[in-house]
Amino acid sequence: MTRTYPDEPAEEFPQPPRTITDREDRSIDVIPADDADTESLVEMYLDFDPADRAQGIPPVKEEAIREWLDTILNGDCVNVVAKHDDTVAGHATLVPDNEDEHELAIFVLQAYQGAGIGTALVETLLGQGQSKGIDHVWLTVERWNDPAISLYEKVGFEISSAESFEIEMAIRI
Repeated sequence: MTRTYPDEPAEEFPQPPRTITDREDRSIDVIPADDADTESLVEMYLDFDPADRAQGIPPVKEEAIREWLDTILNGDCVNVVAKHDDTVAGHATLVPDNEDEHELAIFVLQAYQGAGIGTALVETLLGQGQSKGIDHVWLTVERWNDPAISLYEKVGFEISSAESFEIEMAIRI
């Protein structure tokens, strides 16, 4: 399948590390995932609300979470995490596919949603991707997930396909 990407690349995005103040007045550090503690990521995913899972990720059981993290934290994936004090509040990843394109996935703990952390994660992840020479990023989102769609559009994603219950969006970075 050939994806449609915007003609023009997006602006330059911020790179990690960076610190933001979210809408709840919390100081959030957005850092490369390799600077974070894997155990903190496992804890985040064990606490993750099952209602926020899509397409089977993140996994539910601890062993499956660890295997999944081993896969995406190593190799050619790009990862950033959002930390509030000692808590990993969110994680975003770019996973290469077989088309020299990267799929974006983002996860924010329910207690931290709606505070601007997702936007900071996506922007910083795209900045990290730009620094590594990545230029085509896509994602899928359930068509009823208006907050996520708004976030993606705000950072520059455009709808490339809306033929099923999921919308595919793409950005050139």
